[in-house]
Amino acid sequence: MTDLHCPACGNEYADRWRCECGEPLEYEQPLPDADSPADADLDLSRGLWAFSEFLPVEPHVTLGEGPTPLVEAPAWDAEFKLDWTFPSGSFKDRGATAVLSRAAELGVERVVEDSSGNAGAAIATYAARSGIDCAVYVPADVKPGKVRAIERAGAAVERVEGSREAVTDACVAAVEGGEGWYASHAWNPYFFAGTATMAYELAWQRGWSVPDAVVLPLGHGTMFLGAYRGFRALRDAGWTDSMPRLLGAQAAGYAPVVEELHGEAAAAGDNDAADGIQIREPVRFGEILGAVEATDGDAIALGSEAVERELDALHRAGFYVEPTCAVAPAALRAYRERREVAADDDVVVGLSGSGLKG
Repeated sequence: MTDLHCPACGNEYADRWRCECGEPLEYEQPLPDADSPADADLDLSRGLWAFSEFLPVEPHVTLGEGPTPLVEAPAWDAEFKLDWTFPSGSFKDRGATAVLSRAAELGVERVVEDSSGNAGAAIATYAARSGIDCAVYVPADVKPGKVRAIERAGAAVERVEGSREAVTDACVAAVEGGEGWYASHAWNPYFFAGTATMAYELAWQRGWSVPDAVVLPLGHGTMFLGAYRGFRALRDAGWTDSMPRLLGAQAAGYAPVVEELHGEAAAAGDNDAADGIQIREPVRFGEILGAVEATDGDAIALGSEAVERELDALHRAGFYVEPTCAVAPAALRAYRERREVAADDDVVVGLSGSGLKG
């Protein structure tokens, strides 16, 4: 069985978290037999697993996740996809249900993950659901609410001093030392198969029409690339006929995509508020750039002041989200000010994490 392949060198594997050449691995994208959604048997009582024909894994581990609400946000002249309403409080549950389902298929006994919080909470939650042991490597200064969510699911928490990259290095060393199966939200391709379901839900909720643009937070790219893969799969299946522009929102000072696209000055600054996307070296950096180019998209860097101002506006409008969430609607304002998004463009903004874990 060779379920995974390397796009760079062509190697194939039954189960591995990265290629021997060092590149991330991919699965073969399944497509539904139905030529259109009208011909498909979609049972939305199954949550995001209603779209199982687009997924390369069966639903062995699920908490009934999704579909999440899509609501009007008049103050932003957009629609908000409320992906902070999942069981563990973030969109990362999309990836976790797929990754832990794959782990269960393989008979894995222990998973490990590195995370600044939300991915760790999601993996710990779904590991608890599956009865699989779990350890999560986190930054030493991670927010207490997120650690509590991980610990209360029964997972071991390994605190690591230093940068976010140091946390990953420590976790990878543990994986390579045989301490568990790497359920990484950055490396494991099945995680992205799960996050792609946001696009399927959006299309269904909108009567199979695609918005002009989708604005999303962008760190490792789990939501951004998931949306790209999902909208691409819908188009390839013939269920939709276009792709939205994908517009990323990065944290100033942690904005490698912005720096690549627009130069060092455009990425400079400081953003301590959006801790969930403080990633300087995304694993799938080339793929993110490819998604931006393929959709005529873009990326922008936001500082702490803009994010905190937007967070206050979101809370006052009834959207109790975490600070990292606020980068996307803040970015929408900036894109409109720069006239990269027209006043009459049809826009969806992804809200990624709950304020209850702050």
